[in-house]
Amino acid sequence: MMENPTRDDIPEDNMDVPRWKFWKRRRYIVTLMALLGFFNVFALRVNVSVAIVAMTSTSSRTLENGTVVEELPEFNWDSKLQGLVLGSYFYGYITTQILGGWLAARVGGNRLFGLGIGVTSMLTLLTPLLVRVNVYWFIAIRVIEGIFEGVSYPSMHDVWAHWAPPMERSRLATFAYSGSYIGTVVVMPISGVLAQNVGWPAVFYVFGVVGLVWFAAWWVLVKRGPQYDRHIDPRELKYLQDALPVVPKNVVHPWKKFFASGPVWAVIVANFSENWGFYTLLTQLPIFMKDTLEFDIQEAGFLSALPYVVVSATMQVAGHIADWFLSRKILNTTQVRKLFCCGAFLCQSLFMLLAAFLLTPAGAVTCLTLAVGLGAFAMAGFFVNHLDIAPQHASVLLGIGNTFGTMPGIISPTITGYIVQHKTTSEWQIVFFISSAIYLVGSIFYGIFASGEVQSWAKTQQSDEAIKRSSLDGHSNKALET
Repeated sequence: MMENPTRDDIPEDNMDVPRWKFWKRRRYIVTLMALLGFFNVFALRVNVSVAIVAMTSTSSRTLENGTVVEELPEFNWDSKLQGLVLGSYFYGYITTQILGGWLAARVGGNRLFGLGIGVTSMLTLLTPLLVRVNVYWFIAIRVIEGIFEGVSYPSMHDVWAHWAPPMERSRLATFAYSGSYIGTVVVMPISGVLAQNVGWPAVFYVFGVVGLVWFAAWWVLVKRGPQYDRHIDPRELKYLQDALPVVPKNVVHPWKKFFASGPVWAVIVANFSENWGFYTLLTQLPIFMKDTLEFDIQEAGFLSALPYVVVSATMQVAGHIADWFLSRKILNTTQVRKLFCCGAFLCQSLFMLLAAFLLTPAGAVTCLTLAVGLGAFAMAGFFVNHLDIAPQHASVLLGIGNTFGTMPGIISPTITGYIVQHKTTSEWQIVFFISSAIYLVGSIFYGIFASGEVQSWAKTQQSDEAIKRSSLDGHSNKALET
């Protein structure tokens, strides 16, 4: 595979169909379904961040005679126990990152991705029943959900290895991954409305059902690779097979070389840094807005979604700009990845720092919105970098990176729970200072060690052209016959 592919190096998509008719190209169907899949991944993850506010807050209701009655919270959990509940998902999530990448390369990323979300959806439907039994049942089911959703990102990288041509990689991946943020945008305000007007159990019932509906559609529509899709146009099949190297089914992973590689560690550190800020806000923003900015539950749900509205939009722009730099030969792959990741981290560090001092509703919401929104450009840098440096190992490398990247989801809510015990401004400032410093360190490290070139330990002895020639005919015939 070419280290820095350009338009002159790879085949063109010669289908005489307008690109806006996305349903005519199966890789676009895969990408759209992936976006909806990541919508569900985050819907099933962040609903707790809003529901827990309703579950643990004092509420009031007005009687017919006009008397206002204060009702005690259904669950009297202190900040430490709430931090444990919010972080419990990540205790399971961290365990299946590497395993998910390894399994995806063997059983198919499409199957693993679908099953992970499908099982989590079923468990979500059981949550209201189990949480009323005991808080530790709630924690246990969140851990199990994390185990099943932990395979999502690594398995999706296996799907990209079969479906995403190099010159479309950034925009297809960022479009699909924007589903995570769209899910947050939609789920936080809807969860706030459901919790306040219907009751917190509705938050789990609604999104559990939505996840199961998506699972059924994904299982029918998405195949592991284009050669297994009966509905693909032969011209698109040829284009994808010519543009992508054949990924062997039984890849031997050089584990020691992974951990001795500077570019691999660059991606790991970047993943950790981006996720620290992201998970801190993802789990704590509704609580911060209620306690410090004095919004009610419904307002907190809507305003907590605002940063993710911005990042959902910028994800579309970031991927296209990254691919434009590459296709026009303005920058090579290494330069594009570093520019996008390091530039985003530096800006995110600045806005987190500003948020620590502008703890007014307008100032804090603006700074935190910009900090989260710029994460889209970082994603167009480091999050597709695995496919640049080692395409046949991409699912496992993402699993490794996400293992480290999940640690903030465990550590950050716990640390925040210990820091923010009195809900004061100075306590929240410490939380934002920590996030700002971590973004800065991530930018420096990635800038020094990152690369966009295929690494020597990832190059096969046989040339890509020889591999393709030996298998093209067989794959083409099989795809057209099935």
